[in-house]
Amino acid sequence: MSRSADARAHVDAELGAVVLREVTKRYGEQAAVDALSLDIRPGEFLSLLGPSGCGKTTTLRMIAGFEHPDEGDILISGRSVLGTPPYRRDVNTVFQAYALFPHMTVAENVAYGLQQKRVPKFELRERVAAALDMVQMRGFADRKPTQLSGGQQQRVALARALVNRPAVLLLDEPLGALDRQLREEMQLELKLLQSQLGITFVFVTHDQDEALSMSDRIAVMRDGRIEQLADADTIYARPASAYVAAFVGQQNFFDGVVSPDGAGVDSARAQLRPASPVTGFAAGDAARAAVRPEFVELSLDRPSGNVNIASGEVIGVSHLGEMLQFLVQLDEQTAVLSRRPTPDAPRLSVGDRVWASWRPDAVQVFAAGDAAARSGYVPPPTAAAASSPHPSLHPDT
Repeated sequence: MSRSADARAHVDAELGAVVLREVTKRYGEQAAVDALSLDIRPGEFLSLLGPSGCGKTTTLRMIAGFEHPDEGDILISGRSVLGTPPYRRDVNTVFQAYALFPHMTVAENVAYGLQQKRVPKFELRERVAAALDMVQMRGFADRKPTQLSGGQQQRVALARALVNRPAVLLLDEPLGALDRQLREEMQLELKLLQSQLGITFVFVTHDQDEALSMSDRIAVMRDGRIEQLADADTIYARPASAYVAAFVGQQNFFDGVVSPDGAGVDSARAQLRPASPVTGFAAGDAARAAVRPEFVELSLDRPSGNVNIASGEVIGVSHLGEMLQFLVQLDEQTAVLSRRPTPDAPRLSVGDRVWASWRPDAVQVFAAGDAAARSGYVPPPTAAAASSPHPSLHPDT
């Protein structure tokens, strides 16, 4: 065995390492997970991100043991867990539905798993108190779940999972039922807790903001496969495909053809020129250029030059607090979204004729037809939008 292969095997066998090898799960003729391979490093926070139906929850349930793969292998801490029931795997799961016993107190809920393992009472009390301290809930130990807020119930569910000291904690959209402010608070708490404990977290979400804010790495899933696996900065700034670019963040897409000199993409509404000539395409090939809304500047006066500009009419203005959002109609089929910091944003009104412009380093080029079905502003796909041939152009969708 080579030195690099030996080192890889050592990492795969470390406590908390999770390895999926060519895992497939079918329901009838439909492959929910399709020959998926993934190495989750010990102690990392990894998010499985994607729309409904992409296979992320099925993948998590196979790691937990609630579903069984039709093909492939799953290893946890270096050992295959095929055929191993959930209660014998060194993992715990936190669900979106907290599944707390309503007739038990907070402390009794957290202690339940330890009681089933017949942990001595003195050790049980110490571990329950320590777990509640982790989530700042010791003062609520004698309350019933119905006496707690949603965020407090989520903390109890976390404590109940962590009290067993698993090597891997699986989280299936655990923040989905919380309001926005509480969800953002819990994102910070979860990441801080994971950093302190050093436990491997595998987090399933359809919410790009959750994944970007907490993850060491993100696996963007599509049709049962991983479209891109990388850290948050790479996923956002250098997406591997138009699908990833559209799902993570918001995008303006321009369909066109590669220019004769290979310098960029010529569309019906604009000539888009990235900082470097496009590669992997021949002149005249169909291509799709993308520009994120935060890079689109608006002005009443025409900018200099003939590339990376387009004209249109403001059809929507939204105040987002720290940002102002503008929707600009370029033609009947194409609208462009712009987001500018509120202090620096132009003061424009619906009906104004404006020029949109962007820097060359804001332009990315992808294969044609790889994301949404039309040009212009494309909202992140959902289960409904992903199957629709005409995504909405409304800025709030």
